[in-house]
Amino acid sequence: MNRRDFLKAASASPLIPGVPSTSRVSQVAPARESDRAAWVALLRTLADPVLTNLAKGTLKARMPVEQAASANRQNVTHLEAIGRLLAGLAPWIELPSEATGEGKLRGDYAELARQALARAVDPASPDYLNFTRDRQPLVDAAFLAEAVLRAPRVLRDALDPSTRRNLIAALESTRIISPGFNNWLLFSATVEAALLKLGAAWDRMRVDYALRQHDQWYKGDGAYGDGPQFHWDYYNSFVIHPMLLDVLDACRDEMPAWKELSARVDERAKRYAAVLERLVAPDGSFPAIGRSIAYRCGAFHLLASVALRRALPDGTSPSQVRGALTAVIRRTLEAPETFDSNGWLRIGLCGHQPGVGETYISTGSLYLCSVAFLPLGLDANDPFWSSPPQPWTSVKAWRGEPFPIDHAI
Repeated sequence: MNRRDFLKAASASPLIPGVPSTSRVSQVAPARESDRAAWVALLRTLADPVLTNLAKGTLKARMPVEQAASANRQNVTHLEAIGRLLAGLAPWIELPSEATGEGKLRGDYAELARQALARAVDPASPDYLNFTRDRQPLVDAAFLAEAVLRAPRVLRDALDPSTRRNLIAALESTRIISPGFNNWLLFSATVEAALLKLGAAWDRMRVDYALRQHDQWYKGDGAYGDGPQFHWDYYNSFVIHPMLLDVLDACRDEMPAWKELSARVDERAKRYAAVLERLVAPDGSFPAIGRSIAYRCGAFHLLASVALRRALPDGTSPSQVRGALTAVIRRTLEAPETFDSNGWLRIGLCGHQPGVGETYISTGSLYLCSVAFLPLGLDANDPFWSSPPQPWTSVKAWRGEPFPIDHAI
């Protein structure tokens, strides 16, 4: 399904009964098959410009760099694009390729991702990416590392020896960048977790420091501070909870204290996922608060992650989360002017809104929206995709139906 066919199908999708709609982007398809097909089509729309250009060595030459007038992100934006895109794409391409149409596509995209990764870490490539200049590369090396953790078969074991060596060297090189005393500690920890899984020497102190410090920064009811202070933004979902979960998946058995911490981290993640599900309005919108709202549906990184893990909160069904995430994805990525004429993302939350881009936002940054697609890593027969549609919490609440009351932990 190409983008034009996808948008045509989306505009024809029936509404959830009882939910008013004034525009195409607020429509939510109840058909289970069309949900998955629509997600795959839109993920391909995101992936194609980045992967095809990087695989050919033309990413730097062809990717536009939209940014704030006072910013200069030219040296860091390309690693942002591939690291963040692969962090979301990884679980889907990790599923085995098969004889179905989607299965063949997965195999094609897995190979394309490996070709792109090889270019990104090859010092002889015209698209050899910056892992050391400025501070930003630590962030996006971490998202790239997260992709490796999420797709070990495709993005680790299937790499040729040269690319694997180059990837290890690139990740190791980021150690010269000192993380901030905030969520950035998790970027260093995620890089080290990937090095562990790549069979390289890793620094357990960086992992331990990040885990223990975030445990101290826990504020209650599923929310961590971003450093000592709490912020009303989506960084608990963009970074903190998902990276805590992924780092502990990779490392929990390395130290008894980490294994003990893991149970608390899981409980807190479930609570914050429950909050995120309740933030999705009937039309797929959500509060536009805090930093980095240009990451669009990436604000639901954690909800997508716990769905992929089959670890949703009690009383929250996979199908209602499928509906909520479908609504958010469509609301934030189908709006007019979201993509430029060549298919690259543009700054905005719902369409092209360059004024919401902070000075650290550029074209590459925007691809963090791909992490909303993590449940594509579940097989099409999984209940997330195969169970009948159910309304999410705010749909039931705002059409006057019974809905479960909320509880803090």
